[in-house]
Amino acid sequence: MAFEDTMRSLREFDINSLDFDNVGSWPLPIKLGIWIILLVAVLTGGYYYHIEGLQNQLVKVEAKEVELKKDFEKKAFQAANLDAYRQQMVEMEESFGALVSQLPSDTEVPGLLEDITNKGLLNGLEISSIDLQKETAREFYVELPIAINASGSYHDLGAFISGMAGLPRIVTLHDFTISAPGNDANHLSMKIVAKTYRYKDGDA
Repeated sequence: MAFEDTMRSLREFDINSLDFDNVGSWPLPIKLGIWIILLVAVLTGGYYYHIEGLQNQLVKVEAKEVELKKDFEKKAFQAANLDAYRQQMVEMEESFGALVSQLPSDTEVPGLLEDITNKGLLNGLEISSIDLQKETAREFYVELPIAINASGSYHDLGAFISGMAGLPRIVTLHDFTISAPGNDANHLSMKIVAKTYRYKDGDA
């Protein structure tokens, strides 16, 4: 009977006769429909204003998790190979110390110049001048160019340049020019810059 009354009231319902001041008198199906609409609206609003924000936060957290896992794997690998790294560090320090020991100090430069002169004389060269140039400071070392003017035969010059590599200190050769005054191939003139290095300490 109640269902028939409800259906009859729904058929007789006129939307223009809705009284918003007396919502309780509205037919039950209308009130149920409005409740459903309100419920859907609340759920939809809750999703967009709360659940969607949580999902975005979850995506960020998951991305952070992947990053942390990679970082953990990297650190775990480093920890597992810590002894090997320490051994490599010891070897590098020893190698570095050996290289530094080859860099002349200021007081050893005269000895280096004497070595260069002796190399030239032993290879039959006539050395007309050996001039120290201005030092150039680099990040870890100081570079000292030495301008050398010498003369001799082609083979003597070649032997001298090869002999420079056998010096006990690090010396590199740069910017060389060879000329033949008077077209005499057995008496060539050579200008070359030899660069030596010293360790850059705190005062350099």
